Amino acid sequence: MAYLTTTPSGQPVLILKEGTTRSRGREAQRNNIMAARIIGEVLKTTLGPRGMDKMLIDSLGDITITNDGAAILGEMEVEHPAGKMMVEVAKTQDDMVGDGTTTAVVLAGELLKKAEELLDQNIHPTVIVSGYRKAVQKAVETINNIAIPVDIEDRATLRKVALTSMASKAVGPAKEHLAEIAIDAVKQIVEQRGERRVADIDNIQIIKKEGKSLFESELIQGVIIDKEVVHPGMPKKIEKAKIALLDCPLEIEKTEISAEIRIRDPAQMKAFLDQETRMLKEMVEKIKAAGADVVFAQKGIDDMAQHFLAKQGILAARRVKQSDMEKLARATGGRMVTGLDDLTQEDLGMAGIVEERKIGEDKMIFVEKCKDPRSVAVLIRAGLERMVDEAERAMNDALSVVSDVIEDNKIVTGGGAVEVEIAKELRKYATKVGGREQLAIEAFADAIEIVPKTLAENAGLESIDIIVELRAAHEKTDGQPMGVNVFTGKVENMLGNGVVEPLVVKEQAVKSAAESASMILRIDDVIAATKPKEEKPPGGPESEEEY
Repeated sequence: MAYLTTTPSGQPVLILKEGTTRSRGREAQRNNIMAARIIGEVLKTTLGPRGMDKMLIDSLGDITITNDGAAILGEMEVEHPAGKMMVEVAKTQDDMVGDGTTTAVVLAGELLKKAEELLDQNIHPTVIVSGYRKAVQKAVETINNIAIPVDIEDRATLRKVALTSMASKAVGPAKEHLAEIAIDAVKQIVEQRGERRVADIDNIQIIKKEGKSLFESELIQGVIIDKEVVHPGMPKKIEKAKIALLDCPLEIEKTEISAEIRIRDPAQMKAFLDQETRMLKEMVEKIKAAGADVVFAQKGIDDMAQHFLAKQGILAARRVKQSDMEKLARATGGRMVTGLDDLTQEDLGMAGIVEERKIGEDKMIFVEKCKDPRSVAVLIRAGLERMVDEAERAMNDALSVVSDVIEDNKIVTGGGAVEVEIAKELRKYATKVGGREQLAIEAFADAIEIVPKTLAENAGLESIDIIVELRAAHEKTDGQPMGVNVFTGKVENMLGNGVVEPLVVKEQAVKSAAESASMILRIDDVIAATKPKEEKPPGGPESEEEY
C-alpha cells in the first residue's frame, strides 16, 4: 500500500511510492533487535575451542563447513537490514584485526538483548546509547590497564597467541606446525616505518592444494606463481636465477589505425614478415644482454618470442597477475620494467631456485630460496577440500594475530578472563555515574559476561556456576588472569595455560559490538521501498518453437 496522509480539508496526499512499507516506534525497534539477535544466536554455538561447526550450502549446492564467524556470515545470504549490519560488524572486525569476529557479533546480540529489557522499563534509547558509550570507554581503559607487554622476539608467546587463535579450528594436531609457519612468515615480512613496525599480511601469499597432509604444509622463502612455463623447449629449473619482471608485452603491437599495405612481389612480403621476426629477436637479445635467465611478463609473449627465449635457455611465464608481480619484486629484490630499453642488470631480481613443479593436477612455478624476501608464500596441503579451506581460515587467523602482536606488542588473557574483569570494573564505575545511564552501564557489564558464559555452555558446563566462580576469583587482587578452562571445566589462570590474545582484537570487538548495537537502538522508523519486479524475458515457454 502507498503511504497516505490527508490535508485538513480531507484531501488525500500520496507521500511514499506505491507498495512502500513502514514500521515505526517500538515495533521497528523490536524487529531490528530480533533480527540482529538471531544472527548473534547463530554464531553463539561456534565460540571457543569446544564450539561446534556450521554447514553452509549455497544456491549452487557448494558446501562450506566452518566455525569461523566471518566465513559463516559471509556465506549466509542475510535479507534483513539490521541483520546485514551485524554481518558488517564481522566484516569490519575481520578486516581490521583478522580475529574475534564471533566474539564481536555475539556481544552485539547480547547488548541488544539487555537494551530491550531497559526499553521495556521505559528508558529512552538515547540514554541507553549514552550509557553504552561511557561503558565502552571504561572497557577499553580496563583492557589497556590489564594488558601485558610482549617482546616481539619472544617466540614462545607468539606461538601461544597463534595457537589460541586456532584453538577452535578443526585442524587438530597440525596446529603447532601451522603456528610455526605463521610466526616465520610474519617475521619475514615485518618492516620498520619510522617509529612503528608494520607487518602487512597481504605480502604473505596463501596457496592451497589438495593432496598430502596438513603436516606437509610449508613456508616458501619466495613466491609461487600459478602459471606454467610457456614453451616446452624452455628449461623447467634454473638455479641462481636472475629474474626480469616485465610490464610490457613481448609482442609486435598492432596499430590502432586501420592501414593498407600494398605488396606487389613476394620478396616484399618476405621482407615484411622477416622484419617482424627480427624485432622479436632483438627484444629477446635485450633480455639476454641484461643477464636474465628467467622472465615473468605481466602481458603476453608472442609465439615467435617464446621460440627465441627457449633457444637462449630462458624460462618464461606470461600474463602473471599484477599482485603476483608486486610480490615477486618484493621477494627477489627486482624492479618491474615497462620497456625493454630500460632493462639493466640492476633491475633483475635474484632467487636460489626457479622451478616448475606439478602439484596435484596443476603446474606451478616456484620462485624460492630468495636471499631476504619481503614477501613469502605459504603452501597449504590437506587430503580433503573442506580441510584445505578450513586450514586456510586457521592460517589467516594465525597470521593476523601474530602480525597484531608484532605491530602493537600487547596481549591479554583469554578464556573470558578479560570480559569478567571489564564487568567488575564497569559495575564499580556505574555507581559513580548514577542516574538512568547507570542502568545502561550495568546492562553492558552483564552483556559482556556472555563470552565466558557461552564458552562454558559450549563445553557442556553449568554456566551460572562458572560465572559465580569467575566473579569470586576476580574480586581477589591477583585474580585478573582467571578464566574458564573449557577442557577441565575449572576456573584457572589462563596466562599460565598459555591462552592469550592480542589486545587490539579484544579492543576492536568491544568497540564494533557497541557501535552496531547503538546504531540499531537509535532506529525508530523503518521505511522500506518495494523491490523492482523482475521482468519476464520476452516470449515465455509457450512461445518457444520446436526445432
